[in-house]
Amino acid sequence: LMVQAAIDVNGMGQEQKVRLADEIFAQQPNMLASILALPRMGVGMVELEVPLHILLVTFQAMKRSGHEWPIVSEDVQDSCMQRLTARARFNEGLPGALANQVIQQFCDEHLERYLLAFVYGYLGDHDLLRVRTEAEKYLLLAALNLVECVAFVGSTISS
Repeated sequence: LMVQAAIDVNGMGQEQKVRLADEIFAQQPNMLASILALPRMGVGMVELEVPLHILLVTFQAMKRSGHEWPIVSEDVQDSCMQRLTARARFNEGLPGALANQVIQQFCDEHLERYLLAFVYGYLGDHDLLRVRTEAEKYLLLAALNLVECVAFVGSTISS
């Protein structure tokens, strides 16, 4: 699903991407809002294209799955962000080898590991994993939180 969703979005023209963004606004407005809020945190318009692309691909994959997805609420976003930042703080204090082991286990066991791999890959392709500025930190967190939110609401679909 992820590969085909990425191919779909990469093949879209600007007008098609706007229509997809309109669908996101109608079906997952909080996901869109979390990305559109990034300029208030110092993310420039050029950098904003990266999380927007990630959102478009994520939503396209959600559509392709054939599932009816619950709306990602602000409460879900907040709780996922809390877990995400707590995990990052925990990993900061670990020795290198143990940190790598914990990260590998997290990726292997993640409910949306292909989405997670896509997001990390796309952020890496745009040199946004090193977090050199506050704006890059917020961009990284917003993109990774999309993954956590999709995993969280997706787990309710299969339950």
